[in-house]
Amino acid sequence: VQLQASGGGLVQPGGSLRLSCSVSGFLLDRPAVGWFRQAPGKERECVAAISRRGDSRKYADSVKGRFTISRDYAKTTVYLQMNSLKPEDTAIYVCAVKSDSSYSVHTSYTTSGDYDSWGQETQVTVSS
Repeated sequence: VQLQASGGGLVQPGGSLRLSCSVSGFLLDRPAVGWFRQAPGKERECVAAISRRGDSRKYADSVKGRFTISRDYAKTTVYLQMNSLKPEDTAIYVCAVKSDSSYSVHTSYTTSGDYDSWGQETQVTVSS
């Protein structure tokens, strides 16, 4: 089982970053994936989630229109494209997988309790 996130870093306000989450080795083929973040002093929140089929995507209100989640089936990778970044996007980001049992391929999940596998964290800092 491999669940590895990458792509974080330091970017100026208004800039872009793309996070990648490599998902492999799970018994469930192409499981649902969520991207979460946690800023200092704040609770963890789901910023984006995508279904197994990729046809359901959900976003936190704070990132709608700026972030895009997608998945590359050939490479079993899920991406989080982050544009027009703001200082308030600064946080630790992590991807998570729902691999516990069979479920609808069309459903995406935004609650951390729905996920059973968590990848490495990656820091995103938006600052001038």
